[in-house]
Amino acid sequence: MTDSKAVRGPRDNSRDKRPEGRTSIPTFYRQVVAELRKVVWPTQEQLVTYFTVVMVFVLVMMAIVSGLDLGFGKLAFEVFTGRSSD
Repeated sequence: MTDSKAVRGPRDNSRDKRPEGRTSIPTFYRQVVAELRKVVWPTQEQLVTYFTVVMVFVLVMMAIVSGLDLGFGKLAFEVFTGRSSD
């Protein structure tokens, strides 16, 4: 093994310092409110658009999964019984 200064040198723990103890409830509340002020909230038009896109995607995926389920079910019935389910 080589002796490197990165391994042997003193560690700088100034970045690892964390405040001692727990955060008080009022401080936590102020921090939450400060973070929520940074949030960019969508407009009503954006919200309706996002909702519509998500609903269409979910309906398409439901149709695909339902079709695959029906197809594999009929295939399994055909393979294991030797006759059609009709």
